[in-house]
Amino acid sequence: MIDLTGLITMGPSAMMNGGLGGLLALGMFAIFFAFLLLLAFYIFGSLAWMTIGKKLNYQYPWLAWIPFANGAMILQMGGFHWAWMFLILLPIIGWIPLGVISFWALWRIYEKRSYPGWLALIPLGGFIPYIGWMASIGSLVILGLVAWSDRAPLAKSAAKPIVKKSKK
Repeated sequence: MIDLTGLITMGPSAMMNGGLGGLLALGMFAIFFAFLLLLAFYIFGSLAWMTIGKKLNYQYPWLAWIPFANGAMILQMGGFHWAWMFLILLPIIGWIPLGVISFWALWRIYEKRSYPGWLALIPLGGFIPYIGWMASIGSLVILGLVAWSDRAPLAKSAAKPIVKKSKK
């Protein structure tokens, strides 16, 4: 048999506080878990970009660990000047061209590592509702492959169309 005498003597306010405490604990756990997840993504990304920097003979690959400096590093490896990173200080007006330049730099970096440049466009799938999370996971997988999987250089002739000359 269930003893309900404790509930009667506690009153409704005591029961509410116990329930809110549980929700508070759950919220704190969710925040802690999200922090750990973001930390893991940061470490993964920094290690990947540092490895790519070393493989492309970038002079300062350790910049991958410094926020904003890693963006400048990506721009430089893609053939752009690092000062383009200052566009981040101009809300919306600067973010759009910086995003375009960043995707362009990423395209060039992927091609330098012998991967198709269009893989740089995968993160744009994050703007598509319901499948954005797949684009995020895909871009992390691609970043890992570009960093730690060496490919043979792409054949130059594969990009050119084959045109047969007619005999006259």
